[in-house]
Amino acid sequence: MTLQQLKYIVAIDRYRNFAKAAAELDVTQPTLSALLVKLEDELGVRLFERSNKSVRPTAIGEVVIRQAEAVLNQAERISETVAEQKAEVCGPLSIGVGQSVAPYLMPWFIKKYTDGYPLVRLTVNEMKGDAIIEALKLGKIDVGIAIGGHTAPELEVIPFYSEPFHVYMAKDCLLKLPVFNPSDLVHEKMWIMKESQCMRESAFSFCKSRSIGRHIYEAGSIETLIRIVDINGGFTIIPEMHLPFLSDAQRESVRPIEGNYVSKREISIYIRKDFIRHGILKSVVKTLLSIIPRKMVDTELYERIGLSNPNA
Repeated sequence: MTLQQLKYIVAIDRYRNFAKAAAELDVTQPTLSALLVKLEDELGVRLFERSNKSVRPTAIGEVVIRQAEAVLNQAERISETVAEQKAEVCGPLSIGVGQSVAPYLMPWFIKKYTDGYPLVRLTVNEMKGDAIIEALKLGKIDVGIAIGGHTAPELEVIPFYSEPFHVYMAKDCLLKLPVFNPSDLVHEKMWIMKESQCMRESAFSFCKSRSIGRHIYEAGSIETLIRIVDINGGFTIIPEMHLPFLSDAQRESVRPIEGNYVSKREISIYIRKDFIRHGILKSVVKTLLSIIPRKMVDTELYERIGLSNPNA
């Protein structure tokens, strides 16, 4: 059994499609099918059930594939160890970014990082938080950036930054108030983002219970929420880093939040505990720090990554 054969079965499992897996591996589909049959004969077990409509691992195939992923991950770390000892920032780097975080980081990060570290082969995937954690556990990505609160025994969680929320209110929705007090709007329409649990919790914490208020609607993006408020009235909450995306007229509809409420979200960096590419992780964090407002950065980040704290 070779590392190349292990790459074959991992790719087949990833795509559950021979044509797509063959394209990634740069072999023909018949070649890939023949190589799989050869490996199954060598092992004496059937790794995948195949039909005209699907390809899926057998029970023993699932076990072998997970072991193959672990072996490939460890093999990759040999070259990573050498690069780390040479203090080189190079090689492949795959980052998974939460969907509600990516719009405020990635456009600038990609430009700055590729300019600053041209020897790194960067790929970025926008993913849901749970998918980021699963991809890290399986070694499919190197670094995750997502809402805090996810845990797994294999992972290390590094606090990154804390971002306040603001309220975006319709013009007829108590806009005259200099600040927003949730108790003033318990009967108004509150709009929240569908795929962002931290925002949902923050929104609900404005009320004494989840039953207060007439309706709670869910949308798929901050931009959609803002347009809904503009047309239908009511209010929503938006992260502070979205403020620069607003027009001058829209900024007049933003109010700070008054009182002791859950009105911020915590963003964390996730890596595997056996992650050894500290140089490349430091390069990622340094680039991100050039984007995030300094006041939001968790001071623990500097110590965990080995960077000097400019506020110290």
